[in-house]
Amino acid sequence: MVPPSRAFDALEKASPDSDRYPMAPHTRVRHDRIDKTGVFTLRHGTRLHHVGVGRAHKGRRAVVLVADLDIRVLSEEGELLRHLTLDPERDYQPLTRKGRWPSLHRFVCPRCPGTSHARRRWDLNPR
Repeated sequence: MVPPSRAFDALEKASPDSDRYPMAPHTRVRHDRIDKTGVFTLRHGTRLHHVGVGRAHKGRRAVVLVADLDIRVLSEEGELLRHLTLDPERDYQPLTRKGRWPSLHRFVCPRCPGTSHARRRWDLNPR
């Protein structure tokens, strides 16, 4: 007669095939809630990072997929809310809106380019 624990340990256990499905070394899935400012907190190493998703998603539950520095934020329905690469040097990971608003010190009026404020910041001589 074999004790149950020894019989259990002798059986072959089911596990995923690591050759067919390789996993990144630091992979995790988090279920989080986006706070009232549109941000959730994520720990990387020993530091806390605040990742901005947008105030439009405040109070919404999110699934966060983390693979090293690659982060995907999904809604519970599976909609991609944000995809980013974490910058470990920055505490706050803002939403990037490149090209949405022109910066004020480089704005050129299309009707009067000669008198507009299109000068470099360090140029102290006004044109």
